[in-house]
Amino acid sequence: MFKGVLLGFMAFAAFALSDAFVKLLRGSLPPYEAVFFGAMLGLTALPFIKGPGDRWRDVVQAQRQGLWLVRAVASAIGSISAVVAFTALPMAEAFALIFLLPIFVTILSVLVLKEHVGWRRWSAVVAGFIGVLVVLRPGFRVLGIGHLAAILCGLSGAISMIALRLAGPHEKRLTLYGAGMIGSLLFAGLMMLADFRWPGLAQWLFLLGYGLLAALASVLLMLATQRAPANHVAPTQYSQMLWAVLLGYVLFHDALDWPMAIGIAIILGAGLFTFVREDRVTRWWRRARVV
Repeated sequence: MFKGVLLGFMAFAAFALSDAFVKLLRGSLPPYEAVFFGAMLGLTALPFIKGPGDRWRDVVQAQRQGLWLVRAVASAIGSISAVVAFTALPMAEAFALIFLLPIFVTILSVLVLKEHVGWRRWSAVVAGFIGVLVVLRPGFRVLGIGHLAAILCGLSGAISMIALRLAGPHEKRLTLYGAGMIGSLLFAGLMMLADFRWPGLAQWLFLLGYGLLAALASVLLMLATQRAPANHVAPTQYSQMLWAVLLGYVLFHDALDWPMAIGIAIILGAGLFTFVREDRVTRWWRRARVV
């Protein structure tokens, strides 16, 4: 159990470092180009994720192909949105808005899965959106494409999570991981054809850090869920916010004022409370193969 949770913390530290590398690009490459090369490098994790009975065609061949396509498209949109968000916003602010994901999952659970949601989880939804208003402070500061991209990333992640709920018990881990990589590769690759810019040496280094660290994080997360229940590993995702504050301050000199810190705390609290209620009410991840 301890090793699994520790591996979870290591996985999300690697994810945060991956996001820092893509932020170091500072918009010098189109976001879809960064996602394309990141997905190419992400394929290096496939040999480690492939199980003994898996076949390579399982990367694209799913039991429920429609849900595979939903995850592929949602992952592509979420990845491109994340790159835009991290390029345009301070890391902590981008993470705070992306962490609306569990709030969106609750809403989609009602709309798509017809689940019953009690007043406690609805209260967390309201609190989460209050936290967003505190972070954004509309009317008191200029809002840009980065804020929209971060919220879109959280929504895309929630759609992917709903598809995982439906497909997880029926699909192999290789298939679930492959949907995200192949979707991002194809979607970003098509967009890249219209405006391709060959990366320079420094950009290649940043892209390598972005893609390989994300692949490493995926492998670590898989190992974590093999050693501890997924519902114990998943909350370690919130450690990304600590890394975001630290990396944002050290690498990018991001400022974190008190209203933003309070808003971030509200969003994280609402998201974590939603997660705890999900564990008590649905326990869906115990039927799924990945977090």
